[in-house]
Amino acid sequence: MIVYLVRRLGQSLIAVAAMAILVFVGVYAIGNPVDILINPEATQAEIAATTHRLGLDRPLLEQFGIFVWNALHGDLGRSFVYGRPAMEIILERLPATMELALVALILSVGIGVPLGVLAGLKPNSVGGRSIMAGSILGFSLPNFWQGMLLILVFAVLLGWLPAGGRGETVDLLGVRVSFLTLDGLKHLILPALNLALFKMSLVIRLARANTREVALQDYVKFARAKGLSTRRVVLVHILKNIMIPVVTIIGLELGSMVAFAIVTETVFAWPGMGKLLIDSINLLDRPLIVAYLMLTVLIIVGINLAVDVLYSALDPRVRLSEVKA
Repeated sequence: MIVYLVRRLGQSLIAVAAMAILVFVGVYAIGNPVDILINPEATQAEIAATTHRLGLDRPLLEQFGIFVWNALHGDLGRSFVYGRPAMEIILERLPATMELALVALILSVGIGVPLGVLAGLKPNSVGGRSIMAGSILGFSLPNFWQGMLLILVFAVLLGWLPAGGRGETVDLLGVRVSFLTLDGLKHLILPALNLALFKMSLVIRLARANTREVALQDYVKFARAKGLSTRRVVLVHILKNIMIPVVTIIGLELGSMVAFAIVTETVFAWPGMGKLLIDSINLLDRPLIVAYLMLTVLIIVGINLAVDVLYSALDPRVRLSEVKA
């Protein structure tokens, strides 16, 4: 197990280093933020002073070296626009994004797994076919159009839920959260549902395929032959075995939810990292863009590492095959 963990940790560090190079070069090679930050009527001396103050007059390789050195000390630069540490600004928005992603993940799994199991146990029934047809819609609808449709129906026509914002928040262990207040929960439902629908469809199809495969195994047939109830067969013998691939997908999708919540946060004016990224791109605030991308990379790599470890705990054959390799 230790060999497996060391190997996975090394692969994760290599991935982070490679992404740091790609992110820095990709962001710093595009555009000139000085053109946006200074007055259009500024003199050449003022432009040169601003460029020097931001460190943009140095060679790209030197800028990257400074970036790496500072990053190793937890400093990803200061925002050109806000004049504050970029990571500090990002971390202020992180709780809102994580809250949205976690609630969306809970909805995806809490609804997707039962529907997928039901569709797998009764694939030719009206219910099973309807569930699969609905999952196709979840894959097909564009995220932004889906969000606007939810706003139109539930906020404008029915007036049940608010159209945007985060609502009232409370402090939980030093973090502002909205799901513990009624107003915050109302504001959370629509964006979380919008973010969850695509992932829910994925979980449904994955759970259905694995349920149909597991239901044909000998140990399931033997359990039925012993006279065990359908509920016990499903919960003990089927659900436990289909959760291994589902756990893998859940981990990967949580990372993608955090990284790609940008559209949902923009449509619903949710004050998370995604909306901050859009504003930073419009202003060419390079340190904020780099800090966001690097934090996202770390989150995704960390989640993948945790999923690999959990997967190996559920199925020891995984780590044994890695050690032999």
